[in-house]
Amino acid sequence: MKNSFKNQEVKIKVCGMKYAENMEAVANLGPDYLGFIFWEPSKRVFTGDLGRLPSSIKRVGVFVDASLDEIIQKVLEFELQAVQLHGAESPKFCKDLKENHTIQQRSTLEIIKVFSIKDDFDFSILADYEAVCDYYLFDTKGKLPGGNGYTFSWEVLTNYPSTKPFFLSGGIGLEELDKLATFLQRPESQYCHAIDVNSRFEVEPGRKQIEKLKTFMQFLRK
Repeated sequence: MKNSFKNQEVKIKVCGMKYAENMEAVANLGPDYLGFIFWEPSKRVFTGDLGRLPSSIKRVGVFVDASLDEIIQKVLEFELQAVQLHGAESPKFCKDLKENHTIQQRSTLEIIKVFSIKDDFDFSILADYEAVCDYYLFDTKGKLPGGNGYTFSWEVLTNYPSTKPFFLSGGIGLEELDKLATFLQRPESQYCHAIDVNSRFEVEPGRKQIEKLKTFMQFLRK
């Protein structure tokens, strides 16, 4: 099908990177973001070396209720440009992280706060995060903080009350291309900054299927 998106600037984030050679192959496709999970229980927890990624790709660290010190340590060690907070982090926590002088001396850090959705969502809880986050990320509510492998009802986003850009996540794969094309032409996609993919493009946790990712990215960018 011919693609004609309302949102022409939608970016692509590939999350759950784990293996060096696979990371290089994914990076060669030119995503806008690569996500690295620093949550020990995850099958995709990252413990390796990021190596030399292209400067055009932003490095995102994914955390679940980690301490401020732990996040700062990872930001500095891996030169992360964004952190994705997947737990119950408070607005104050986000503010403290954003304003941390140690990080500010090195670079500006983008804060992505995650909210999980199933059939509905109380958007009023976003109000306290408006001033302390750069982006929201809407993911599928499931047993795990992320990587559950299925989508939530995107119709919920018709009630999105904010102008803050967001990442759309949760079980997005090649099977959702038509649905995604329709969504990105609808008014509620106006503030969709990026599409976040992970488990639906894997042969095993942390190892991505390059050809499938290539097909997906070509579709979004044509």
